[in-house]
Amino acid sequence: MNAKHVNIAKQTVYMKKQDYSNHRRYYTPHHFIFYPVVLVLLILAIYGGCHDEAGHGWLWTMVGALALLTGWLSFMMRQHYGLTMQNRVVRLEMRLRYHVLTGQRFDLLEQQLSFRQIAALRFASDEELPALVKRALEEKLSPGDIKRAIQHWVADDMRV
Repeated sequence: MNAKHVNIAKQTVYMKKQDYSNHRRYYTPHHFIFYPVVLVLLILAIYGGCHDEAGHGWLWTMVGALALLTGWLSFMMRQHYGLTMQNRVVRLEMRLRYHVLTGQRFDLLEQQLSFRQIAALRFASDEELPALVKRALEEKLSPGDIKRAIQHWVADDMRV
């Protein structure tokens, strides 16, 4: 079976095994409710501004500007706080894993890798991580190439 079986407080949950093709994560209220509502408001404001015969075009422009500003600010704040913390945790996780597996410091190698390469490497199993780090450094593998090279994917179900 290609699913992970998890017992959570006597509730059985079946989750599809995570791999390269399905590792992205979405937050439903944010991605599929809030942003679509902001987009609809923006479209309505543009439509209202173009078809307003009562001379309230400035009002529609303000509604559109507020919808755009609200959407942009919420996206930037969400991204900034969540990703900054996540990036720090990923770096620390990789430093610890690499040190435990090899007895060597990862922060010396980390300077030669981009953050996106480091983030891609964390999906590798313990058995293949040291060799994949070496390969990523020698062959200058892209994050996508690193993820495709992983044979035994380690799921990350707790990302922001």
